Amino acid sequence: MRNIYTFIFLFVALVFSSCKKDFLDRTPSADLDEEKVFKDPALAIAYADNAYNHLIDDYARFNAHRGTTAQASDEAVSGNTDVSVRTLNQGLFHDHYERGGAQLNDIGDIWDRSYAGIRIANVMLSKMNSIPWTDSQIQAKTPQRITGEMYFIRAFLYFELIKRFGGVPIYDKPASIFDNIDIPRNSYQECVDLIMTDLDKAVQVDALPDDYNASNYGRATRGAAMALRARVLLYAASPLNNPTNDLTKWANAAAAAKAVIDMNKYSLQATYNDIMNMSTSPEYIMIKIRPPRVIDGFLLDFVMSPGSGGAQGSMNPTQNHVDMYEAVKTDGTGAIVSSAPITTAGSGYDAQKPFENRDPRFYANILYNNVSWQGRNMGMWSQYNAASNTYTYGADFRPNNIIYSATRYYCRKMWPEVYVRNATQRALFNFVFFRYAEVLLNYAEAINESGDNATNKEEARKYVNEVRSRVGMPNLALTLTQAQLRDAIVRERAVELAFEDFRWYDLIRWKKAKEVLNQPQKGMDIVRNANGSFTYNVITLPNIYQKKFDDHMYLYPIPRREVFKSNGILKQNLGW
Repeated sequence: MRNIYTFIFLFVALVFSSCKKDFLDRTPSADLDEEKVFKDPALAIAYADNAYNHLIDDYARFNAHRGTTAQASDEAVSGNTDVSVRTLNQGLFHDHYERGGAQLNDIGDIWDRSYAGIRIANVMLSKMNSIPWTDSQIQAKTPQRITGEMYFIRAFLYFELIKRFGGVPIYDKPASIFDNIDIPRNSYQECVDLIMTDLDKAVQVDALPDDYNASNYGRATRGAAMALRARVLLYAASPLNNPTNDLTKWANAAAAAKAVIDMNKYSLQATYNDIMNMSTSPEYIMIKIRPPRVIDGFLLDFVMSPGSGGAQGSMNPTQNHVDMYEAVKTDGTGAIVSSAPITTAGSGYDAQKPFENRDPRFYANILYNNVSWQGRNMGMWSQYNAASNTYTYGADFRPNNIIYSATRYYCRKMWPEVYVRNATQRALFNFVFFRYAEVLLNYAEAINESGDNATNKEEARKYVNEVRSRVGMPNLALTLTQAQLRDAIVRERAVELAFEDFRWYDLIRWKKAKEVLNQPQKGMDIVRNANGSFTYNVITLPNIYQKKFDDHMYLYPIPRREVFKSNGILKQNLGW
């Protein structure tokens, strides 16, 4: 921690590119001392804007565009066995921190960037009354807006810390070089209380606005603060943090999510398959606009198949994830009339036609064998030629080759179709902090857990059904018990929020990670027959793709360097 707080103050501006000029493009380029920054309102505003750069704002962040929480969970495996993901899979979290690189993983980087951002917020809040604001800035309520942003960002960063580490040290004011910053960890609940206090200040009248103009799109709004409050309380009510199942905590989480719904400001976007790719959407509560990407890094090394010009398609959805998409039956017009998990008798699922008649979100999220994509059919098959005693392969598969999919699936959700090698057309690919579908599912989960009665179950069904109806999925059955609704909500979150940085943390907060991640991770073997048809067989992936999760892993280890520097004051999580 000392490396964050005990240094002479410098303002290092970070200039982030964007698809249009926005508030992050207006930071000064020179290092300035504190006195100069806070004597100039323009520089002070730029200093405050820099706090946004400490939020998590992209999906592939574990190691140079090739690792994400989807690959740590049961959603996907890393086809190239990337070191940062592999060490997580093996439960070697400390090694993940040390070998994966301090700035490119979910442990050391999050600790550093969160506390650095918290320091910016603390400094800014302490200086607000001394900044010589202009009359126009006062009339525009700029100081109130910045104050709200700082409380929101501080709350968000503390949440990112506690969802990984549990209780952490609370710093709610800036530390000078003479202050002792080696302090014990606060409890999880004390951190939640601070977050709630900050968010209460952020959503009050004259703090965060409901909307911004185009050049400020992406700033925190009142709705974003309310959505964060709902998420924080949902985590606080979940089994990991609520071992006695205090129903009051679930009720508080439900009320917070319902408050966002009752704003009547947000709604589901009409389409699901481009949910990550819109410049604006009625579903977006807060996003980081990512500009149209060139084919490098994220696309080239992460999602694109070599058959489409990618360097290594390492984001490989597992069969475990694919099996979560329900089988559907349709009427003569193509409308879905019923659905069921593929393991349910009578669901209609055909193991030799595994990609037919599935939840429509399957087709938006997953690229599978023989699907039409970029003007061709994806080929994840092998074929034996008896006459020559040789094998031939589809364009998107090679055996024992780490640049091709290990599971015979690629991730469509993270790969807009316009991206093909040597093509000039590009698409937006945003990082979504909060979208309305999550709020609906948060409310459904919390109200279902807050009491086993008909009213709560009907409320839960109502809002899950709203999410399902967007893609034409039928309503959940009226007869579902509380436990069955819980299972349905777990499945719905896995499908609706697939690959959006939820599943890993959901499994942890539900305390389901040990049960789920220690199950065999599976893929699909696909053989093309002489007549052009395909034979499908589910297979267990090699050991290198299997995952290990033990009880002590429900909380991340505090970075070792922080524990060592504190001289034993900062206590490590048990088991590490």
